Amino acid sequence: MGTKLSSRSPFSLPLLTLLAGMAIAQQPAHSGVETIDHIVAVVNENVVTRHELDEMLSAMLKQLQKQGVQPPPPAVLEKQLLERIILNRVQLQLANETGLTVSDAELDQTLRRIAQENKMSLQEFDRALAEDGVSFSKFRDEIRDEIILVRLKEREVSNRVSVTEGEVDHFLETQEDSPSQSDEYRIAHILVQVAEGADPLKRDAARQRAESVLAKLKAGTEFAQVAAEFSDAPDAMEGGLLNWRPAAQLTKKFAEILSPMKPGEITGIISSPNGFHILKLVDRRNQDTVTTMIDQTHARHILVKISELTSEADAHRRVTELKERLDHGGKFEELAKLHSEDASAPTGGDLGWVSPGDTVPEFEQAMSALKPGEISDPVQSPFGWHLIQVIERRTQDVSQERKRQSARQAIRARKAETAFQEWLQRLRDRAYVEYRLEEG
Repeated sequence: MGTKLSSRSPFSLPLLTLLAGMAIAQQPAHSGVETIDHIVAVVNENVVTRHELDEMLSAMLKQLQKQGVQPPPPAVLEKQLLERIILNRVQLQLANETGLTVSDAELDQTLRRIAQENKMSLQEFDRALAEDGVSFSKFRDEIRDEIILVRLKEREVSNRVSVTEGEVDHFLETQEDSPSQSDEYRIAHILVQVAEGADPLKRDAARQRAESVLAKLKAGTEFAQVAAEFSDAPDAMEGGLLNWRPAAQLTKKFAEILSPMKPGEITGIISSPNGFHILKLVDRRNQDTVTTMIDQTHARHILVKISELTSEADAHRRVTELKERLDHGGKFEELAKLHSEDASAPTGGDLGWVSPGDTVPEFEQAMSALKPGEISDPVQSPFGWHLIQVIERRTQDVSQERKRQSARQAIRARKAETAFQEWLQRLRDRAYVEYRLEEG
């Protein structure tokens, strides 16, 4: 069921993203000579300019300096950042073509939350950005793009990933014998990527590259520096550092290798279908299983998705019309069966018992404000527009249910990440990209 996804927000800290806008010519105040900005890449019908790349390069160098990470050689860093811009650009182009947008009200709400998480008011946050040389309007545009990218991923990939009860049962059975499944890991990683099914020569070349990377680490080069220069993973510029992850969300192979390790230790080369990995265990902690009593809500909903055929405005109009029908005596269950575009439609939109954190923040906030029997006004989430009805509430011991939910989330996370990388590669392969970086 598409709506039950992690509510974890990716917007807790300012993010380095694709820089919007295109400066074709700049007129320095101190000179009467016009400096022409040139194109470093063509992406479909759009372009990436030298100015854009230089701005991202400057921001990345500041970020690496703040982290104490030695930057890769300039040519390597430029190439990595240009590819990052291209990947973002093709995704944003698809979002624009399919009518995926973020309203000003939603954007303002996100910016207020970012400021609060940094323990500032919005005005203080604006001043802090200015002190770092970042205009608030540019930061606002970047966060809008970040939200769109997250919603695009949810719509195109995550929302289509399904997990069966049989998969959950099998997962729990295979994890029971492992003594470290209550552990959580903070790891950094380096990926030397090779396409699944690549010929032996390409795979051997990637293996040799991974061995040279491992040799640098053994010689004492900082892990973050090596990751920034050599890793093919999206988080390379962050030193390959990942957020805390329970053992259950790692592949069984990774979990088994990390289990006996101590913080600071580095693995050898680990082979997988998509390449070769080197992991560093940064830290670990134990999360004991305890009895958990929580308040749950039995709810149902109607979802109208935003898609290539349905714009945001059309989806909002359709869900508003459905709300009017409900206000005039329409049956929620019947309308959900006929009009909802969620997997719950055949059961009248019934979501079952929903626990805190099971749904995205927009959905949970609206659901929590309802009394049993009440129906919400239209609610927008990354999945589209919803109408929500609360049926009843209860307080429940969910220890075993939580165990199964954690397993379900772990399986979904693995599937979604694999599916996203495959989808992103297909999107990238379909795009027309012409490199002109060497002309600069």
